[in-house]
This record gives sequence, C-alpha cells and structure tokens, in this order.
Amino acid sequence: MTNLSKFGTATIHEAIGQRGALPSRIQALRPGMKLAGRALPIRSPGGDNLMLHKAIRAAKPGDVIVADAGFCEEAGPFGDLMTLSAQAAGIAGLVISGAVRDSEDITAYGFPVFCIGRSIKGTTKSCDGPVPDTIVIGAVRISPGDIIVGDADGVVVVPGEEEAKAVRLCHEREDKEQQLREKMEAGESLQNLMGL
Repeated sequence: MTNLSKFGTATIHEAIGQRGALPSRIQALRPGMKLAGRALPIRSPGGDNLMLHKAIRAAKPGDVIVADAGFCEEAGPFGDLMTLSAQAAGIAGLVISGAVRDSEDITAYGFPVFCIGRSIKGTTKSCDGPVPDTIVIGAVRISPGDIIVGDADGVVVVPGEEEAKAVRLCHEREDKEQQLREKMEAGESLQNLMGL
C-alpha cells in the first residue's frame, strides 16, 4: 500500500504539477472501484494475453499490473479466471489500455480493474516480452515501482522516487482547499478568493 492511497487522483495530479494522468478513456470497470499500489508494467499486445499471465506469476502482493494493450477494444484478454489467479497472488488491481471480459464476475470478486471497455472476444497466448517493462500509456511513462492510484475520476501515476514529496504536496493542497472552503462558507466568493 502507499501513503498516496488516502488522496483522490485529481488531488494527486494537481499536487505534482498536473502530471501523471492516464488517458481519460481508462476508467473503473464499475463505479466505486479504487486501487493503489506499485506498478508492475508490461506490454500486452491487443488480442494476446500471455504477458498478463506472466505478470500474475511475477507480481508481489500489493502490486498493480499496468498493461499497455495499445487501446485495443476488440479483445478481452483478462477475465474471471485470471481475476481469481491475480487475487490469489495478492495483486492490488489491473490497469489496462484495453478491454476485459467477464465484467460481472470481476466486479463480484471485488477486484479493481481500470480499462477502456469490455469485449467478449478471446485472445492468443504467443506475444512474449520482459516482466516488468517500462511502458508509455498516452503521454505517461510508467516504470516498475511507480505509484498507481485509481478512483472514480481516473488513474494517476507518480514516479516511485517522488512518493514522499507527492504526499507532502497533497497535504498542502488539501489544507489550502480547506481554507478556501471555510472562507466560502463565511460568504466570500471562490472567484474573488482566486483573484479571477
């Protein structure tokens, strides 16, 4: 677990200089899903799920598998059986720039998945590669050990070495916003407080 798990993704993104936001197409499979942990990034070409199987075997408890699937919507490389396998390994969740299937089962198991959609189409098991890897999703570089946080607003990535600084910046941002709320409750307008 990470100390950043107590903050919302928008707060983290803003606090670290409006960095780290994954493309907004990547959303929680179902409302209410949240995840936080260290990234185990892989490349998982659309239509193939061998690398997802390899990542489950390589993951440490608390890891979040982050799969670059090239925004492929016409394959479901992760489903109910892989969910059970990931849970047994103690994996904290999955972020994939692709689709998944068996969504109702995944939800029933309580496993957090952030993806771009659902597809019933099956996959092959032939595309191999390193685990972990360094990947880029959208414009965000994701390296092994980076911090991943996902909630109802999306997914944010924080470089692993910046975790302590990001926690401090998030606290500062929340304190500043609380002060604004108190002034607004006292009758001041947000626009005046922001000098707009």
